[in-house]
Amino acid sequence: METTIEVEDLVVQRGGRTVLHRLTCAIPKGLVTGLLGPSGSGKTTLMRCVVGVQQVKSGTVTVLGRPAGAPALRRRIGYLTQAPSVYADLTVQENARYFASLYGVPRHDADQAVTDVGLGAAAGQLVSTLSGGQRARASLACAILGSPELLVLDEPTVGQDPVLRDDLWQRFHDMARGGTTLLVSSHVMDEAGRCDRLILIREGSIIADDTPKAVRASAGTDDLDHAFLRLVRAANEQITTDDEARAEER
Repeated sequence: METTIEVEDLVVQRGGRTVLHRLTCAIPKGLVTGLLGPSGSGKTTLMRCVVGVQQVKSGTVTVLGRPAGAPALRRRIGYLTQAPSVYADLTVQENARYFASLYGVPRHDADQAVTDVGLGAAAGQLVSTLSGGQRARASLACAILGSPELLVLDEPTVGQDPVLRDDLWQRFHDMARGGTTLLVSSHVMDEAGRCDRLILIREGSIIADDTPKAVRASAGTDDLDHAFLRLVRAANEQITTDDEARAEER
């Protein structure tokens, strides 16, 4: 399967602590890959590595055939951070049209992006007057402009109501069918089943990298939440075994 992102032996340290431990994985092209794990597991750090804004200690990250962060990738990647990345003193529509002008995208496409994220009725509102969930959607509207080949979304559905969450996931899959690769992080396990593939990460290490069906099968349960817990326990047991083996060798 053709890949969009290739990560090999990636190590990241922050504040003297190792955050990512020799991560190796590949993100397939044209699919929605979910990056799942509890808060503090390293999801955001991995995404920052993919878009090229995180300093790494060792290892490589290759995106669309180029080193992560290469200038040639800037117009090929859309990135949504957890913190809203739009201008508070502009309206939703003005923000979208501004970013559209940077990408050379028609105004109509900017207006359509605003509608696609459920903000059509709030297009004329100043971002400073929006709720937190609405600000996140305004940022998403700007991120999807320009038809990026890769869309990196850091917890895009946090704070959204169930109906809008469902609409956004449908939008993500529509984009994937159009050829866009999506890497979507979440700590909500019920969203795992909406992904084509899953990467489950805990404390900076990957404990599963497969389809939701295969993850369920490997854990022996149809419940992805339970599957994650079982995989975590298995990983902990392996760590304990390895530590005991090293202690005996010494």
